[in-house]
Amino acid sequence: MQSSSSSSSSCVSLAVGVGGIKKSSWFAVKSVCSNTTLSDPCSVMAAPKWAQKTITLPPHNRGCHLITPKILKEIGEDLSGFNCGLANLFLQHTSASLTINENYDSDVRADTETFLNKIVPEGRSAPWKHTLEGPDDMPAHIKSSMFGCALMIPITNGKLNMGTWQGIWLCEHRDEPTARKVVVTLNGI
Repeated sequence: MQSSSSSSSSCVSLAVGVGGIKKSSWFAVKSVCSNTTLSDPCSVMAAPKWAQKTITLPPHNRGCHLITPKILKEIGEDLSGFNCGLANLFLQHTSASLTINENYDSDVRADTETFLNKIVPEGRSAPWKHTLEGPDDMPAHIKSSMFGCALMIPITNGKLNMGTWQGIWLCEHRDEPTARKVVVTLNGI
């Protein structure tokens, strides 16, 4: 337990056990401050907070699509309440993927789709056993595994802290456009 005091206020950090796994313990740090003022160092300590929202993306044609504006529109109000933290985006599908890449030149998205189609064979002559859902389904699963279904992005001063030319892409790997769901979880202070 650590304690610091400034004038008439005090701040105490307590380690609270929250799990019991063999040979390992999980702890959450809980800060308790009393009589805080703006001049008190303890008053700048904020309790961690969470926010979560499921976003339904409209159907997109096969290919890579910039979805940053849609994501920001949906989470903007919650996001603005975080000074520092992490945003986790989780796509609830196995035949599409998320990635971060070029947000300016759409040729990059087209070239990425061309690359994926060259390295993952498709069609009736492809060597896949899983074909019950169509000749594009198994290649879609492989492409989804290559890019993944989750992203972790830092939050700084109420904004996603990405580079100037970075954007969030939804990569649709199926021929038939399908609505997709992304769970966005924000955690921080």
